[in-house]
Order: sequence, then C-alpha cells, then structure tokens
Amino acid sequence: MKILIMSDSHGLTSEIIDIKNRHQDEVDLMLHCGDSELPYDCEELSGFIGVKGNCDFGSSLPNEVIEDLHGTTLYMTHGHLYNVKMSLMNLKYRAIETNAKIACYGHSHIAGAELIDGVVLINPGSIRLPVLRRQKTYAILEIKENLVNVTFFEVNGHIVNELTKEFSIK
Repeated sequence: MKILIMSDSHGLTSEIIDIKNRHQDEVDLMLHCGDSELPYDCEELSGFIGVKGNCDFGSSLPNEVIEDLHGTTLYMTHGHLYNVKMSLMNLKYRAIETNAKIACYGHSHIAGAELIDGVVLINPGSIRLPVLRRQKTYAILEIKENLVNVTFFEVNGHIVNELTKEFSIK
C-alpha cells in the first residue's frame, strides 16, 4: 500500500494539484496533515483525508484521523495539540493509545521520519515554508508486510535521498 502525505501547504493550490496529479495513479490514499488553509470541500483537496491545523480557522476537519491500512493502524494529526515542536513524546503516546504503528503529523515544518518505541513518526515537511532545510517537501509512505519505506520528494517531484528511510515494524 502506498500513501501520499503532505502538510503545511498554507494556501498553496497549484502545487497541491501538481503533486496530486503526479502521484494519484500510484497511491492508494492521500493524506493532508493540516494547515492547508483551504476549504475542506475545495477541488485541490478532493481525494485527500485531512485534519485541522492551527491555521485552519473555522474548519470542520477533525483533529485526528485513525485509518486501518490492511492491518496496520495509522494515526494522523497536525501536531499542535501534542506540542510536537518541543517533543514527539506526547504524539508517540497518543499513537500507542490508538494501537497505531505509524503516526503522521505536521506543524513543525521539519521533514523527517523516525522509529520510536515501535511507532514510525512521519512529518512530510512543508510544501510552502520548510524549516531546517531549503527543500519544500512531501512524502510517500509504502507499507509491505512488516516493512515501511518513507520516500521524501521536493515539490518538483525530485527525491530527497538523505531523508528517505526504511523501517521494520511488527
């Protein structure tokens, strides 16, 4: 199973459409981890499952989403309610509470993936305002049995090799 993950697009529209068009035929699911600053029912976000970020004022999106991915549970939130700019501990604990092996979040605009206490934590970065790197990024998560591969891409579709990682989950 392949999942497109983006976050923190902060009002961008053509970039979301370009990314969606580039990958929609190869992914099974598309996620937006919040701060799109777009209406939930807009054309750009059609086909995405999304959560509300701290800049999504008046949004009816949920604060969290839990998805069963053929036996692997994925948890998604924006991250501001779990203080992810300070620590990933609260997010990890919430993922464990939901029996999730994968947790997707945004808010910090810092792209990365790591395995902590059996939970793969993925922040796709920001396609508008990246932090700690110049590349504006999103990610594709691929799950094959107990292997999780997270590939990061720049907005133009080029792979960011130094961020791409593979993890084993049980």
